Amino acid sequence: MIEVTSISKGQANLYATASDFCRIFKEDMQNLYLLSLLLTADSEKAEQCFVSGLEDCANGNQVFREWARSWARRAIIKNAIRLIAPDPANADGISNAAVSAATKDSSGNPAGPELRAELTAVFGLQPFERFAFVMSVLEGYSDRDCALLLGCGRESLIAARTRALQQMGRVGKAQSGQQSDAKSKEKSFSLLKLGARTPLATPA
Repeated sequence: MIEVTSISKGQANLYATASDFCRIFKEDMQNLYLLSLLLTADSEKAEQCFVSGLEDCANGNQVFREWARSWARRAIIKNAIRLIAPDPANADGISNAAVSAATKDSSGNPAGPELRAELTAVFGLQPFERFAFVMSVLEGYSDRDCALLLGCGRESLIAARTRALQQMGRVGKAQSGQQSDAKSKEKSFSLLKLGARTPLATPA
């Protein structure tokens, strides 16, 4: 009986607890908030997405502790999908007011100039294109995983990502002036990937 109890405790230690997720969401607050912001393009919805993600992780199924951080990001993505409901047939754009409100960090401070420009470019994408770009390019999800989470066909996902890449390339080229499309895209992606995993930059 003692041996069985010991094994049970050892197995329990393999799984992330609600406290583990609370710690992760506290330590990675700005990173996870930025992911929410990139997906929702709205500061209030990003906060709602962040809170819902924490609740889902803390109250959801058992997850191996070593997967906890990636699971937290997945919870943010799933909540953003539920909140925004990106539709490949939806042609609604993002308003200037939403872009203005979204280019701030979780404390309400303006994002740094370079990162703000890249954020604005992402917010200029149609919702479905934005999700395809963030999930597959920035987060590295496979086409299959993206299509399953978004509830769409693989062809629709690839087409949306292609349009997003083209638009991001055009924005990057316009900002850099002399850079090629490839270099512009690379700069845009590197800034956003860096921003998604580090605290939002604020003016000095």
